[in-house]
Amino acid sequence: MSERLTERIAALDWNSLQQRLDEQGYAALPALLDQAQCEEIIGTYGEEARFRSTIDMARYRFGVGEYKYYKAPLPDMLQTLRERLYPELAEMANLWLERLGGEAAYPATLAEFLNLCHGQGQLRSTPLILKYDAGGYNCLHQDLYGEVFFPFQVVFVLNRHGHDYTGGEFLLTEQRPRAQSRGHAITLKQGEGLIFPTSHRPVQGSRGYYRTTLRHGVSTVASGTRYSLGIIFHDAK
Repeated sequence: MSERLTERIAALDWNSLQQRLDEQGYAALPALLDQAQCEEIIGTYGEEARFRSTIDMARYRFGVGEYKYYKAPLPDMLQTLRERLYPELAEMANLWLERLGGEAAYPATLAEFLNLCHGQGQLRSTPLILKYDAGGYNCLHQDLYGEVFFPFQVVFVLNRHGHDYTGGEFLLTEQRPRAQSRGHAITLKQGEGLIFPTSHRPVQGSRGYYRTTLRHGVSTVASGTRYSLGIIFHDAK
């Protein structure tokens, strides 16, 4: 299965994805995960030995639902997603950094980037699986787990919108300087993914590029149960 997944990632049109990220701040991916792969990931949810931590969102006022962080070593499928998506996203990340007046800072491989995380004491793995039952939601937030963070992350929906659950759209808000926030509500099919900024992005203005701040969440699930997979590239303290 990992070989097929690697081939699907290699076949992505990264030029088109870059254009969409530049124009709208996010980019949808085709179904990189097939039904069997989605079901395999959902099946790990009850295998507690795979996880380092379980978070009850309501306890911390993050929303209503539950998520679990996989512990290292990650399942093969998650490791493949993390390793194979990273290099192209690192190129985009360096381009965005330069547009905001910085210098390229993200190495070419995930292993090199994780070494930077570990050097700052960020040693805990961050890919996670999220579960929302009817009435569940996730408040708008950013996934920053230390001084080192990667500018992009990717979420995959693991079951079928309109069949296994209703509601539960992915939410993305963007705050531009001296302007009201703009919001997006995005629905993904089973196995599809979404690339979006972890914290901020450059936007072309009349005087060059300026920085906008982004936050993401999930709208209320109206019925059923929604599962999703989050691929975060930086490790946590």
